[in-house]
Amino acid sequence: MESDQSEKGLLVEEYVRKGLPPPPFLMKTYMLVEDPATDEVISWNECGTAFVVWQPAEFSRDLLPTLFKHSNFSSFVRQLNTYGFRKIATNRWEFSNDMFRKGERDQLCEIRRRKAWSNKSQPKVQVNQAASPPPPPPPKDQSSENEDQRSSSTSSSSEFTTLIDENKKLKQENGILNSELAIMKKKCKELLDLVAIYGGKCGKKEEQKEEENNEGPKLFGVRLEVEGEIEKKRKRVEIRGGC
Repeated sequence: MESDQSEKGLLVEEYVRKGLPPPPFLMKTYMLVEDPATDEVISWNECGTAFVVWQPAEFSRDLLPTLFKHSNFSSFVRQLNTYGFRKIATNRWEFSNDMFRKGERDQLCEIRRRKAWSNKSQPKVQVNQAASPPPPPPPKDQSSENEDQRSSSTSSSSEFTTLIDENKKLKQENGILNSELAIMKKKCKELLDLVAIYGGKCGKKEEQKEEENNEGPKLFGVRLEVEGEIEKKRKRVEIRGGC
C-alpha cells in the first residue's frame, strides 16, 4: 500500500514538472482509472470515453482512503459534478467529461471547477461622486456548501431514478412468475382429474369381472348348473319323498 502511494505521488510531481497543473482531484481520479490493478473496481468503459465504478462499496473502502483521505462515495460523486462530470447510465455508476478520456491526460488541464458566483459588471461612477464600497464576497465555506447541495441533489435524483427502474423490473418479473404459477396449478389439477377418472374405470372393470366369475358358466346366455348343485337338489327331493 505504501509503495502504491509513493508511485502515485511521483506521478503527481511529474505532472507539475511538465507544466501541466490540472486540479489534484482530477489527477488522482485519472490515476485510479488508469491503474490496471484496480480494473475490477474502477476502469474505463469500452470506448475509453468515460469511466465506471463497478464496485462502489469496495471503491469507498479500499481506494478512496489511499488518495482522498476519506471513504465517502457520495462526496466523491459531488466532486465529480463540480468539475462537470455527468452520470450517463442508469444501471451503473458511469461518469463522463469531454476532457477526461483514455490516453488524453494532457486534456485534464482544460477542466476547471465550476464557479458558484460570477462577478457582475459594476456601472461607472462619476468622479465627483463617492464610490460606494463593493459588496463583500461570499464566504468560501458557504460557496462550497451550495455546490455540495446542488451536487447532492443531482446524485440523489439519479439514484432515485435507478431505484424506480429496478422496482418496475421487479414488478414485471413478479407478474410473470405469478402467471407461470397459475398455469402450473391448472395443469396439476387437470392431471389429478385424469388420474381419478382412469382409476374409477379400472375399478368398475374389476367388479364386473368378479361378478362374471361368481355367476358360473353360461350357454347361450343361460346359466348352467354344475354337478354340486345337481346333487343338492337330488337330496332335497329324497328327503321330501321319505316324509
